[in-house]
Amino acid sequence: CDDGIVIDLSMMTASRVDPAKRTIRVEGGCLNVHLDRESQAFGLAATSGFVSHTGVAGLTLGGGIGHLMRKFGLSIDSLRSCDVVTADGKFVVASENENADLFWGLRGGGGNFGIVTSFEFALQPLGPQVLAGMLAWPMDEAPRVLRFLREFAAAAPDEVGIMANLRLAPPLPVVPKALHGKPIVAFIVTYAGPVDAGTAALRPLRQELPAPAVDAVTIKPYCAHQKMFDPALPHGRHYYWKSHKLGPLDDAIIEVVVDHAARITSPLSTVPIFTFGGAVARVPQDTTAFAHRGAAHDINIVGSWMPDDPEKQRHVEWVRGFFTALEPHSLGVYVNFTSDDSSDRVRTGAYSPQQWERLVALKAKYDPTNFFRCNANIPATSRPAPNRIVS
Repeated sequence: CDDGIVIDLSMMTASRVDPAKRTIRVEGGCLNVHLDRESQAFGLAATSGFVSHTGVAGLTLGGGIGHLMRKFGLSIDSLRSCDVVTADGKFVVASENENADLFWGLRGGGGNFGIVTSFEFALQPLGPQVLAGMLAWPMDEAPRVLRFLREFAAAAPDEVGIMANLRLAPPLPVVPKALHGKPIVAFIVTYAGPVDAGTAALRPLRQELPAPAVDAVTIKPYCAHQKMFDPALPHGRHYYWKSHKLGPLDDAIIEVVVDHAARITSPLSTVPIFTFGGAVARVPQDTTAFAHRGAAHDINIVGSWMPDDPEKQRHVEWVRGFFTALEPHSLGVYVNFTSDDSSDRVRTGAYSPQQWERLVALKAKYDPTNFFRCNANIPATSRPAPNRIVS
């Protein structure tokens, strides 16, 4: 963090479940694995991201997408209160009943208003066993698979969490050797309900599509499923991404996605396409500072490579070219997926005009000097902020 201060909360990982009230209190340094492990001990869960070593704080303050969001909503939709240290050093509690204006801004406004040292979430019954896993096909099947996703997601029950992922097949035991290093399209599914009902709900994936080259959908612990992507996203690699929120995957979008995914430049890069709808879409947009709740999908074009890879710029250009080709179809951007995006895109892409004006007013109240600015920045005036500092 150039010319700044890092406040390290990584040692603050205490958590406490109240099984009677179905809530969990987690400190600001907790990771998804802490939230999942403690809540699952009581057969409870909340939407908590896709990678177990993601921080709960950053995930939640930007909105919080995850496998369970179509059933339980975003992470912010389960949030009940926050303990916050503001820019002037004051300790405040933010909830629907205390400092409700700040509570609204914390649910989607990112780290612009203070340091959250504790979060309380409502929990819902789930697991501990769920029907979940991956199906994958060669990239030649991608147009058909993505058209199926368009139709299936529009009618699927809330319990069905489904995302697509396009990448080069990793050399995992579950993947046939003939596919290793070859372009594939995959579905990762999570059924947030009884296994028998999930078997019926997911049956079309096997009946209406060609037989998958990989079929690893099975009954397994939810906590294990939450760690599925960990090996593919370790610490220490280099990453660069760009993102769009999208409507339904029409044929023009599918053509762009398949064309650019097939030209992927690194075996470590991935193109996840997350599916919204369900509980996410039913929350009125003005309830929180999270925009575009009516979007059907979010695509994150993730370039990844090892530190000594001489092809870094080639991987970056692949991401940028893919992103640019999808711009005519973009509805906006999820603030947690911004990277080197301009301040204008943060303002107009991550928030509605009404949300932005409200966030600016909150910034002027809680951080008038823009002390918290190394982020997807919301300035204390309505003027566009300078480009964000990436730290």
